[in-house]
Order: sequence, then C-alpha cells, then structure tokens
Amino acid sequence: MPFRCAVLDDFQNVATTVADWSAPGEELETVSFTEHFSDEDRLAAALADFDCVVTLRERVPFPASLLDRLPRLRLLIASGMRNSVIDYAAARANGVTVCGTQSSSTPPVELTWALLLGLARGLVQESTALREGGPWQSTVGADLHGRRLGLLGLGRIGSAVARVGLAFGMEVSAWSQNLTRERAAEVGVSPAPSKEALLAESDFVSVHLALSDRTRGLVGPAEMARLKPTAYLINTSRAAIVDQDALLAALRQGRIAGAGVDVFDVEPLPADHPMRTAPRLLATPHLGYVSRANYERYYGQAVEDIRAYLAGTPVRVLG
Repeated sequence: MPFRCAVLDDFQNVATTVADWSAPGEELETVSFTEHFSDEDRLAAALADFDCVVTLRERVPFPASLLDRLPRLRLLIASGMRNSVIDYAAARANGVTVCGTQSSSTPPVELTWALLLGLARGLVQESTALREGGPWQSTVGADLHGRRLGLLGLGRIGSAVARVGLAFGMEVSAWSQNLTRERAAEVGVSPAPSKEALLAESDFVSVHLALSDRTRGLVGPAEMARLKPTAYLINTSRAAIVDQDALLAALRQGRIAGAGVDVFDVEPLPADHPMRTAPRLLATPHLGYVSRANYERYYGQAVEDIRAYLAGTPVRVLG
C-alpha cells in the first residue's frame, strides 16, 4: 500500500510541480485539494485514507475532535515552524508526528509595501478608471518621504519593512511590548514611548506581531480612534490583532484614510463578508506568503519531512 499524502488548500494547484515528491524506496502518492474544507465532517471524510497531511499556514485547525477521526494519519506537516491551530497533545495521543518547514520573511515584506504604496497612490482606483473610461486622474497621492511610518512589531518582518521605509526617506518608529532601545537602534528606528503615541503620530501604521493572548485585539476601537483621519493602516500579520468590527467602522465612517489588509477573521473570505465591500480598503486574499520561492521552500521541505519520517529520523518536529 502506498504512503498517501494529502496537500490542503493548494489553490493554485502548484504543490506537486514546485517540488520532487518522490520518496526513494517508498511508493508515495500525493493528492492536492484545490478547494478549502471549512466543515470538519467533510474534511475528516476527505482525509480518512491518508497517512500524511500537508496543511498550509494556520487556515485549517487540527483539534482533537478531528485528529481522533483520522486513525490512519501518521504525519502532519505545517508550513512554517509555528502553528497555533494544531492540538499537539492530541496529535501525540493519536500517534501523529507533527513537523514544520522554514518560511521566508521576504514575501510578506514585499506585499506590505505593495499594499502601502497601492493605497498611498490610489493605484486600484486609478487603474480601474483608466481601463473603464473613467476620469483621467481623480486622486491626490499621499507622500511617503518625510512622513512617519509606525510599526507594531520589530521582528524579522518588521525590521525589513522599516529598512524600506528608511530608504523612502520616511521617519520610522516602532513599538512592541518587549522592544528595547538597543533593538530599535540596531534597525535605525526610534522607539515609540507607547502604543498610543505611535498610533497618534504615524501617517502609516503597519502590523508585524505574532498572534498571542497579549496581541489579540491589540488594536481595538480605542486604538483605532487615535489614528489620524489621514492615516493608513496595513495588516499582513494576523487578522485577530486588529478588531475587525472597529476597522470596518473606521473605514465606513471615513475616520481613517484607508487600510490595506491581507488577513481576515475567516479564510477564505465568504462571498457576503463585509470586508469584501468595505470602502477605503485595499484587500488581498492572504498573499503574504504566496511566492514561488516560498512555495518551493514549503513543499520541498515537506518532502524532506516525509522522507525523514519514513527513514525513522523525523526532522523539524513541532510541539
């Protein structure tokens, strides 16, 4: 019987083409699912005959209730080395090894700037007008040079975003609960005295924090109210860090100039979700990690995980 591997959320149907899925000495059968399973019953039925599952980011939860229904499952591979929606204790109880892969911080940095620049210069609105016979110039772009970029988080991604901002001639400040002056100085940015000060003083605010109990809802109604009416908010990190209702209210009421969002409270976004029709919003379907080089890393290392597991020496074990 072959070792059967399911690849979830392969929306672009490229997982099997960006890596060599052969396993020396083993018959490996890989099946890609291009549609998302939002229902646990359907997911359990689809995965019942697989020994291995490769799950993309944190979109599909693997709680005990699901793992208990997959007696054939032996190996669960997550893209990235952190996954908050896998029940590791339940995996161990069911004899499931959980492994991860490396993930590049470059793609989300680049998408952050795509969103920021697209908002600042009204690119979607102007491009649409040009293609559809609309007005010739209808927006006045927001300048970056000399403006303040405020970063919530100064880790790998936040630091790279900061360096681009400095190259644009922006004043860059950062805040996080553990940020030190020494760390800020290493990157060449100024530490904000408080989260509230950063929000009130920034022309552009970009979120680059890991989701945790401390950061969940970090930007709520009170924080949103501190933003300038001319400010833009960018979130390519985790949706739950920014209160979605507060963001929607600010956009609808015109209390901020706009927002660029790549992450949502429900993914894929339902057709009737209010984020799909919110004004002043430039939104993308969680493309932060989606680049060819990153996919080659994810799926190439997923194959490495499979080969190591079959050899009896698992690598990049999580949990």
